[in-house]
Amino acid sequence: MTDLPPAVSPLERLADVLHRRRRAVLVAACAALVACGVVAAGAMSSFVLSRWEAPGTESVAAQDVLRQEFGTGNANLVLLVSAHGGDVDAPDVARSANAVADELAREPAVAEVWSYWSTGDATMRSEDGASALVLAHVAGDATAARAEIARYIPDLTRDDGTVGVRVAGPEAASTQISAQATQDLVRAELIIVPLMLVLLTILYRRVSAALLTLGVGLFSVILTLAVLRALTPLVEIATFAANIVLVMGIGLGVDYCLFVISRFREALGRGSGVRAALRETLGTAGRTVILSGLTVAASVAVLAALPFPFLRSFAYAGVATVATAALGALVVLPAALAVLGERWVRRGVVTPAPRPVERGGWYRLGRRVMRRPVVWGAAALLVLLAAASPVAGLRVGVPDDRVLAQGSSVRDTYDLMRENFATEPHDALQVVGTAANPPSDGDVAAYAIALSRLPGVVQVGSSAGMFAGGEPVTGGRSEALGARLDGGAHQRLEVVLTREALEAGADDVVAGVRAAASPFDDVLVGGYPAQLADFRAELLDRLPLVGGLILAMTLVVLLALSRSVVVPLKATVLNLLSIGVMFGVLTLVFQNGLLAGIIGFTPVGTLDPAFPILMFCLVYGLSMDYEVFMVSRIREEYERTGDNRRAVLVGLQRSAPLITAAAAVLAVSFGVYATGSVMYLQMIGIGTAVAILVDATVIRGILVPAFMRLAGDANWWAPSWRRGRFPRPGIRSAGGRP
Repeated sequence: MTDLPPAVSPLERLADVLHRRRRAVLVAACAALVACGVVAAGAMSSFVLSRWEAPGTESVAAQDVLRQEFGTGNANLVLLVSAHGGDVDAPDVARSANAVADELAREPAVAEVWSYWSTGDATMRSEDGASALVLAHVAGDATAARAEIARYIPDLTRDDGTVGVRVAGPEAASTQISAQATQDLVRAELIIVPLMLVLLTILYRRVSAALLTLGVGLFSVILTLAVLRALTPLVEIATFAANIVLVMGIGLGVDYCLFVISRFREALGRGSGVRAALRETLGTAGRTVILSGLTVAASVAVLAALPFPFLRSFAYAGVATVATAALGALVVLPAALAVLGERWVRRGVVTPAPRPVERGGWYRLGRRVMRRPVVWGAAALLVLLAAASPVAGLRVGVPDDRVLAQGSSVRDTYDLMRENFATEPHDALQVVGTAANPPSDGDVAAYAIALSRLPGVVQVGSSAGMFAGGEPVTGGRSEALGARLDGGAHQRLEVVLTREALEAGADDVVAGVRAAASPFDDVLVGGYPAQLADFRAELLDRLPLVGGLILAMTLVVLLALSRSVVVPLKATVLNLLSIGVMFGVLTLVFQNGLLAGIIGFTPVGTLDPAFPILMFCLVYGLSMDYEVFMVSRIREEYERTGDNRRAVLVGLQRSAPLITAAAAVLAVSFGVYATGSVMYLQMIGIGTAVAILVDATVIRGILVPAFMRLAGDANWWAPSWRRGRFPRPGIRSAGGRP
């Protein structure tokens, strides 16, 4: 060990330090893990729930005015009251319904309660007259409001012999979605951890290496949760970000450990000493882990460019997870390998030397592909394009209660309302008008009449009365309506939409209401449909920025790795192809309903854009992760031999088995989430697993060698004026020769 030449690179010097201080490093890592575990234990209580709203938009401004001037907001809690006698207008039914409404109004967090019986609003009565609605606004942010509603649900769900009461509403649905998602995630993790331990043991053929790999993944998860909790005084962290931390932390930990451990064992198998093997491992696989981490971090960091705290929290979680997984793989893992390696050497446990690359299955596959690259490449490309083709019919929509599986109380209540009510008065648009000189009842009535004539509008409630289709529904000004909607300098109107308009996203109706002439100095249009329309518009407007940032940052990393212009462009095209397959599967399954009965969800004919955007960033980063691993081995061989064909075959054989193993483990961990009851998790599980497997097999095994065979030495081309400016990879060969 003492005859080794001086360390050249910082990573090699780090290897020497970790070998020399291996036990101290492990003790420090354990101490840090315990301390971070204490901090992470309270992380979930410091995270917040989020709503589908875009800060700074008109709908959010309208919500602020409603809260400040009227002390209310959207109807976020709905009670479905069903009369056992079949007539909601019966006196005993009215008494029971009003008693329930009065009980709810006495709750401190409830800002406003109104009902069919207090307003006479016919849209709040079912078509058969057997049920009607009580609506309420529960004040507070999403976390506080949902906590209150979770407490109300069991108390308000009742049957007194005269009426039966069931609970629904957007916040009630979100409450049950969050609770069910948490249960599904806990169950999934209880399956994933032992399953991954079994898979890793089979892969390594050593329990110690499997436990070490899984330990690094858990190390990443715990440290990341502690980091996120420390960030909560500065930024908003969504509760769902913890779910991403769990799957990414374990997944990336497994990825990075597979490459580091395999390189270490490969060096030992050639007869290197432990210190030399550690140097080679960090000088090659270590650098690849750093570049891979930068790629994945860059891909998820772009979510911070979106103006939504919900999605921004995924950027913070993703970057922190990558950093902690890399820390575990580059510091804690090498120190542990130094201890294990010395023990293996003392006990005579010799890692078998790798067999010649020419005998490997991936080498043979690559050779067949490179003999007929056009045929193989075209066939693979046609298959992937066919799988991606459903994306041409993708339709963007809005989330609703059908994210929950049938059988949950809120989902079942909504199903009854869809069956028996012509529309959804709880999802009315809230039009807030402000005027220095309040308009007359006649002016307000004229405005309400104009709004009631817009396509997609069922009814408009105002302080001057209710109107439908340009005609009055009530006989002039109503005292009850005036008390709710007339605030003097501020007035509001409630615009009830058709079910068809709501299911179509209501964008056109929202635009029409905002464009209508009004008697007020200023008008703000809010309410749940407007919030969703604004959220979706802001999200889609930022997509070009997000896509451009991802492409630019990952191209820079690959340029630094390959010192080529062609390889990064090839990688970008192929990665977008795997993402196209993912979106094709999402469209075919979750929009069009293929296998819906088997998986257990209800297709609504559209896809909510928020989670697919998250998946795009995550999958693009993981695809580039595998690209970095493969290109690093190919580039290493090309620098050693100058033979492009052999470099591709050797790099494929040395990287593809590990990439496939890592992808299989990661796909299993994501795929387990598809067994849950919340459609968001099912989408993430199935879509991500499919994309990872396609990328690790068809793209890495067929399209990469086919393309690189056709490109030849042009793979490594760069403009002459830039060649000297690309940083050299600094990769050493197996024997330590630069």
